[in-house]
Amino acid sequence: MLTNISPKLPMRNKPITRDFYLNKLGFKEFGSADFDGYLMVQKDSIQIHFFEFKALDPKENYGQVYIRTDNIDEWYQLALDKNVGIPTAGHLQSKPWQQKEFSLLDPDHNLLTFGQAL
Repeated sequence: MLTNISPKLPMRNKPITRDFYLNKLGFKEFGSADFDGYLMVQKDSIQIHFFEFKALDPKENYGQVYIRTDNIDEWYQLALDKNVGIPTAGHLQSKPWQQKEFSLLDPDHNLLTFGQAL
């Protein structure tokens, strides 16, 4: 039985990534150890892990995560209030696949898509 998944995404700068996820999106740092070149964050039951990739070109990063939620409107408002990078096509929309979604980009252009069933 599979019970959970924790995606691993690239980051160029750990303090910048930590600041974005903790102070803009409200995640908490996971674990008690501060690993060199590695970061783990958690919000509710969602964990995202990051590995250091200093040579990453953000414009060539295709890291993506789809996060299901039951409070999409609150998450979208948080993203607007915190002025995070929402791509032009990433604003809140109802999709034909019966999901209400929006997307944002973190400092390394990892795409986070939030979705809620309609």
